[in-house]
Amino acid sequence: MRSRYIVKYLLREMTQILIPHIPRAAREAQLLLMKYLDVDELWLITHQKSEIKEVEDLFEWVQRRVQNEPFEYITNSVSFYSEEFYIDEGALIPRPETELLIDEVLRNIPNKNSVLTFVEVGVGSGIISIMLARHFKNAKIIAVDISQKALNVAQKNIQKFGLEERIELRLGSLLEPVHEKIDYLVSNPPYIEKGVSLESNLSYEPQNALFGGEVGDEIIKKLLDEALKQKIKSFSCEMGYDQQDKIRAYIKEKDFTCIEFYQDYSLFDRGFTLKL
Repeated sequence: MRSRYIVKYLLREMTQILIPHIPRAAREAQLLLMKYLDVDELWLITHQKSEIKEVEDLFEWVQRRVQNEPFEYITNSVSFYSEEFYIDEGALIPRPETELLIDEVLRNIPNKNSVLTFVEVGVGSGIISIMLARHFKNAKIIAVDISQKALNVAQKNIQKFGLEERIELRLGSLLEPVHEKIDYLVSNPPYIEKGVSLESNLSYEPQNALFGGEVGDEIIKKLLDEALKQKIKSFSCEMGYDQQDKIRAYIKEKDFTCIEFYQDYSLFDRGFTLKL
């Protein structure tokens, strides 16, 4: 490997390394280089003949991508709700579908000045709590996770957005560390059935944030039990595309006002809001 490259030829070499291993290799080479240099696409287009030095770390990124490590973990960056967040292997990579969970909460609380206590179970990278804090300026948010690694990632993002006074992180399982009265419960819990074969890149992500139990909906049911027991006014939750019937059946005889399901961009069932 040479110590310096012209951009045009650097991209060509990166692409050749990536082609046997991933689709859209040329595009991924561009994205990796833009992130590495912290430049935009216009710069890349207009600086094809520029010289780049110190590319050893960049080629380490390429090799990690060859091993199918997610782009987001390599660059420690993920886009969500038009914002850039820090991410690493301690937390699940946010998916675009989870933006719909934020939209669902916004739809259910039209008064953005409401004084509420939100609790998020399974905070992960912190993206849900952060977006809620930015939309609801008077809300207090308690964010819980069973993983200290995930809490560390969330803390970095909370600090980035200056929300340390608005979001409190707590280590624990489900609602165990929360003793305050909860107005709104939010969660994107693990909901995949144990033993389901996943794409290889998902092996890099925390497995306890993916698999919800033998059937997959066990954690969702525990959260439903807690929401009903504590008489939490609203509970919005992401779920698997095939879990609506099971959830309806589970709460059929329980005391609640209504449950509304919402769909994702592909028109699959993706979540619900339970109201008491």
